[in-house]
Amino acid sequence: MAVHEELPVPIFTSLEPVYGSGPQLKEAELRFNRLKSKFVECFGHTPDIYARSPGRVNLIGEHIDYEGYSVLPMAIRQDTIVAIRKCELNEADKGLKIANVNDKYTVCYYPADPDQEIDLKNHRWGHYFICGYKGFYEYAKSKGKDAVKPVGLEVVVDGIVPTGSGLSSSAAFVCSSTIGIMAALGMNFPKKDLAQLTCDCERHIGTQSGGMDQAISVMAQSGFATLIDFNPIRGTEVQLPASGTFVIAHSLAESQKAVTAATNYNNRVVECRLASIILGIKLGMKPEEAITKAKTLSDVEGLCVSFANTRGSSDPVLAVKEFLKEEPYSAEDVERITNQKLEAVFANSPTSLDVLRAAKHFKLHQRAAHVYSEAKRVYAFKDTVSSKLSDEEMLKKLGGLMNDSHYSCSVLYECSCPELEELVKISRDNGALGARLTGAGWGGCAVALVKESSVPQFILNLKEQFYKSRIDRGVIKKDDVDLYIFASKPSSGSAIIRF
Repeated sequence: MAVHEELPVPIFTSLEPVYGSGPQLKEAELRFNRLKSKFVECFGHTPDIYARSPGRVNLIGEHIDYEGYSVLPMAIRQDTIVAIRKCELNEADKGLKIANVNDKYTVCYYPADPDQEIDLKNHRWGHYFICGYKGFYEYAKSKGKDAVKPVGLEVVVDGIVPTGSGLSSSAAFVCSSTIGIMAALGMNFPKKDLAQLTCDCERHIGTQSGGMDQAISVMAQSGFATLIDFNPIRGTEVQLPASGTFVIAHSLAESQKAVTAATNYNNRVVECRLASIILGIKLGMKPEEAITKAKTLSDVEGLCVSFANTRGSSDPVLAVKEFLKEEPYSAEDVERITNQKLEAVFANSPTSLDVLRAAKHFKLHQRAAHVYSEAKRVYAFKDTVSSKLSDEEMLKKLGGLMNDSHYSCSVLYECSCPELEELVKISRDNGALGARLTGAGWGGCAVALVKESSVPQFILNLKEQFYKSRIDRGVIKKDDVDLYIFASKPSSGSAIIRF
């Protein structure tokens, strides 16, 4: 039997295989009807196909996917659906017209040109669709399908993954767009190829994404979290204990990953790269070799472990403590060690050069210590789930790992914010076995592990203790609070739907 990730994206003729039965199916039917009506209103006819991809919540393993380490997310039920129709050759306008069910997003027009540059200085919501459009054609070309002619497309998007929430609304949008374009052109590719392709796509918008968000969105299986390995991308299903549920709560601080990339997300990518180069040099590589070969902390982990072995340990953090100072490094400090100007080291990466222009200093010790310790926690989480512990013991241990992860993200990686700290504390005070920020951080969501039986009370308490004051201040509307806090079991991945 073909391994799950070798299979193409499933094509369904009804919504039940994707959304299950009961209230969720009813809600999905309403959304698809509304989407179809909007399409007819915009373009005068119905779409050819629909593609959907879910958001995700990362249970553990934060800011380590771009360092080559495995992560453990699950898909959530909130998704982005793209309705799409290929324009026929005789239709006058061959461009790309992208509308949204939500009227706050104005219609975007682009040329039907896969080589167009995305104007990053002028951020528009339709850019995420163009990421998928460009990426699809690049991939088709690499597979020798040069004959795939650019076509005009009519598109309407309906996304219910909260934006800026750290639940991967951008990956859900890019994945559903790419898969929609592929299906509209009568093609389908293996899920693992699409996971890699959609990760590359999002780099067109200027975030140096590691690939977790796209991989889980494309490959998720209903009922399972997924351990995702990289280089090459693989997914291993992880069955979570039935007596626990994950509650996802938005801090209401929006995390704008693409907008703040130079000081936040991409800044950490650069700090990790510098940490790996300096560790490489201190552990015996020549500077030019370290600059060429040490791209991520996983590239020098073997050297760090060998050093740790001389101290009777296998923990790479020992090398971090020995060779990276805790005080921040200036650019000059790093250049003295590497014998190379930082601009030259990052010459091929415009987004990294933006980081260098914005950065005052680099905290290499802290970033490397987080990455190595967080990578170990992911495997400890997976081992705990497959252990013989009782459910009670298992949930307690998983909660402890989540708490340790949050501390590391907050103190060593500094990707939390006051609202997330408040939400995590309130969650623990109300009986969460573990709670941590999830996603890139700097806003967005927290995820809490809660006993199944206490979920309704837990959600009520958070509404009272965190959200009520925000509703009173007019930050959110009372009727919308259920968009910001909800329980989720693991949901299914990308699908193509033809009615």
